[in-house]
Amino acid sequence: MAKAYDLSGATYGSYADGDTSDLFRFSGTHGYADHHVWACVMAKLSEIRLSRATRLSVLDAGCGPGTWLKRLVVTAKEMGFIEISARGFDVSAEQIQRARVNCRDLSSLPGIRLEFSVGDLTEALPEADESIDLTLCLYSVLSHIAPADLPLVARELGRVTRGCLITTVRPVGSMPSALVASIDEVRRLLHDQQRNWCEVELADGCLTAFSFHLFSTDEMSSLFEGMFDIEVIEGLDFFHGRFAADPRWNPKGHDLPHALARELAKLEKSFAANREYSDHANHLLLIGRKLAHASRSDQRQRQPKLTLHSVSR
Repeated sequence: MAKAYDLSGATYGSYADGDTSDLFRFSGTHGYADHHVWACVMAKLSEIRLSRATRLSVLDAGCGPGTWLKRLVVTAKEMGFIEISARGFDVSAEQIQRARVNCRDLSSLPGIRLEFSVGDLTEALPEADESIDLTLCLYSVLSHIAPADLPLVARELGRVTRGCLITTVRPVGSMPSALVASIDEVRRLLHDQQRNWCEVELADGCLTAFSFHLFSTDEMSSLFEGMFDIEVIEGLDFFHGRFAADPRWNPKGHDLPHALARELAKLEKSFAANREYSDHANHLLLIGRKLAHASRSDQRQRQPKLTLHSVSR
C-alpha cells in the first residue's frame, strides 16, 4: 500500500485534492464531498473556539500530501487560536515529503507546531489519552485497514480523541475508483470485496495492488459505537460525481448549470441520512463526539506496542 502511494507521487495530490493553489476552491474530482466535509470541519473548529479555547490540538491520520491539515491550520489561525499543535502521518514516505514541502510556510508562524511523520494506523499512536481536540481520518484511509484490525484502530482513535472524530470511507455501492489516480488513467481495475483486495493497472502499464474494504453504513456506525456519540452518518455525493462534465467528452463550457447544481444539492440533502440509500453514495461520512463514559483504562489495556517510524526533517 505504501509503495502504491509512493509511486503515485504528485499525481495523487492532483487527483485527490484538485488545484490547491486556492486551498478552499475544492475543484477536484470529489469537489462536492470535499466542500461538505470542510463545512463540517469548520463547524467543529467554530464550536471549539466559541468555548473560549485558545489552544487547539489536531491529528490527521492518513494525511497524504497534507492538504487538509494545511486548510485546518490556516483557518484555525485566522479564527484566533493562539497555540495550534497539529500532526499528520501517512504510510507513504513520498506523500509525507510532499506534505512537508506543501506546509513549510506554516511551520515558522508563531504558535504553530506542525509535524508530519511516516506511520501505520494499525500501530499504537504516540498521542496521550484524550489529548486531541479534532481527529481527521479522511477518504478511504480506513478502507485500507484489514477488517480484523479495524476494531483495534477504532479504539486507538477513540483513545487519543477528547473532542470529535471526522472520517470518510467508500461505501459498498460507490462508483469505481482507482484510489491512487484518476479513473481515466486506468487500463484495468478489479476489486474483490470477499478478499478486501484491489488491483489497478494504469494506462502506462504500471500495476499495483493493495488491501481495500468497502463499508456498509451499519458496519461503519457499529465500528465506533461505545466510544463516540455518532452525531452524523450520511452518504456524500449521490449525484454530483455522476453529473460532472468530462473534458474528454463534453464540449467546453458544458459544466453543471447552477440551477441544476442547486436542485442536485436538494436531492443530496434528502438522500444523505437515509440508511436505505447511504450505502450507494460515493462517500460515507461519520462524525462522532467522544463519549464521556468511554473507558480509557480498557483502551490502554488493548493498546498495541508502539513501532511508529518517522522520517527526519
